[in-house]
Formats: sequence, C-alpha cells, structure tokens
Amino acid sequence: MKSITISIEEYAKMQATIKKLQEEKEQSKHSPEENDTNTEVINSQHKDRLFKFVFGKPDNKPWTLSLYNAINGTDYTDPNELDFNTIEDALYMKMKNDISFIIHFEMNLWEHQSSYNPNMPLRFLEYAGALYSKYGETTEKFNQYSSTLQRIPTPRCICFYNGTEEQPESKLLHLSDAYAGKGDIEVEVTMLNINFGKNKELLDACKPLYEYSWLIDRIRCNHKSTNNLNNAVNKTVEEMPDDFIIKPFIIANRAEVKNMLFEEYDEEKYKNLFIEEGREEGRVEGREEGRVEGREEGIAENRISTARNLLASGVSNDIIINSTGISAVEFEKIKAETEKN
Repeated sequence: MKSITISIEEYAKMQATIKKLQEEKEQSKHSPEENDTNTEVINSQHKDRLFKFVFGKPDNKPWTLSLYNAINGTDYTDPNELDFNTIEDALYMKMKNDISFIIHFEMNLWEHQSSYNPNMPLRFLEYAGALYSKYGETTEKFNQYSSTLQRIPTPRCICFYNGTEEQPESKLLHLSDAYAGKGDIEVEVTMLNINFGKNKELLDACKPLYEYSWLIDRIRCNHKSTNNLNNAVNKTVEEMPDDFIIKPFIIANRAEVKNMLFEEYDEEKYKNLFIEEGREEGRVEGREEGRVEGREEGIAENRISTARNLLASGVSNDIIINSTGISAVEFEKIKAETEKN
C-alpha cells in the first residue's frame, strides 16, 4: 500500500489560506460601501441556502409548485396541496435538508449544490430515512409492523446544481456507484444543472427558477468585476428587471440574501482548498513523520483532520460538512471530541 501524508509546510499553508479566507469575509461584511441606509446587519448564524430561502418558504409555495410542475410536466394550480416536511436539525441530530414536501402522495426531496458532489445519493438516503420515519410517526393508523402492506409516498430525489464547474444539463447519480461490490439498496438522484443558459426548457417553464438562475449568474459576473460581494449583490438588484417575480422578495430580504451568499461562496472556497490539499497530499509519499498507511485511509484521515482545523478556526458547521464531504453524524463525533479537548 502507498503511504501518504502532508508536510508541516503544507499544513501551515492550509492554515494560512483558512485565515485569509476568513479575513476576506470580514472585510466584505464591513466594507465602507455598505454604510447606506438600506443595509441591515448580517446575521452570521443564518445557514440556509438562497435556493431554499426562495423555493422552500411556505409563503413562496406558488414558486415551489411552479418548479415542481416544470420538472414533472404537471399543471397543478393549488399551492395548498403542497405540504412541506423539511427536516429541522433541532429534532434530527443536526440533520438538515434543503427542501422536502409531499404532494399527491409523492415525497419530494430537493437539494441545492453550488459544487459538484457525487455523494449526494448517500445524503438523500439519510434524509429519506428521517422523512419516512417522520411520516410514519405523524400519519394516523400507520403501522410499519402490520401484516398489511402500508402505503408510503413515492420518493422523488432532485439535486439542483449551479456551480462553476462544467456539468451536463442532467445527470443520474446512483448510490450503488459507491459500493465496493453488489448491494441491495439503490438510491437514484437526478442532478439538474440550473446555471443560466442550461436547461432552457426547464427555466422557461418556471419563471421564478429562470429569475433565480439569472440572479446568481449576474452576481457572479459583477463579483468578478468588483471583487466585492456586497457591491455585486447591490449592482445585480439594480439591474434586475422590474417584471421579475422574485425582485420584491430579494429586495425585502437583501441582508439575508447577502449572508447566504457569503456562506455559499465560503463553502466553495473551502471545498477548493480541500481539493488542492488532497492534490498536494497525493504528491508527497514515503515520509516517516505523520505517515498514514493506505490511500483510502489517508483520504479519510485527511477529511477528518481538515474538519477539525476548520472547526477550530470558527468555520460554520454547514460549510465544514459540505466542503469536506463527511457525514453529519461523523461531524458531530468530531465536534464532541474537539469540545472535550
């Protein structure tokens, strides 16, 4: 087996990068350009994604239904038929999904990713287990131990991707792809690329999704030219056409929108840092100090080590989980161990 490790110099480089990213975030939050009267204080504890904020709020059910219709080719008109059952982390061991709801006896699980993650089927498996458990507990006369077959809503798993890495318009992800051999459980996730200019038919069929895709694309463009996320968001809102359905919502919640974008931009930065760290790790072999035997063991240990470092640096839980790819359960164990020490 190959031996892999990271050197002291590489570890120091990683820590320096983490510190730099945190400083950039603080500078953006307190930028002089943000002293206008329309700016609110950003709540650093808010961890929801912008996609969830737009399509997962009960007040925005018509937008959620419009997106559901666009995906499934249906024409339902009553938003009240849609029943949100999104997992709240307070009740499910820090587990928290983006959007889930039941409509016409379908259990819809929607996740948003700003970076490609081939491990999404495993995440969906965890979420589905919690959601079906919740369904059984809250459904009258449901008895999973009955000799009579108990009907459950049909699961539909969709991952909405709008990262900067090039991906196809549609892609199927399978849990079985991660198996070392043949397995008895399968989870299929449809990943839809919702970047502006992709999946034109889908975006045209759902105006709120089209507008959301345009919003993210324009913010990215403006961020490149201004190098300041606050300014990029303000400029984009000014450029947004007045007939956009989501414009009043974005303006009314501008501070929350900025905060969520800070989190998502940080997540992408930290994930790229983790990937680069892994590349450096792969180049260094055979060193005695800190040796980790085996590539798989080394990668797993690297993820845990990175999670600990990010946790000690004050990075948010969601960013750590999403950027390193560790499970929520594993993260809680790492957090508990860190707090003991």
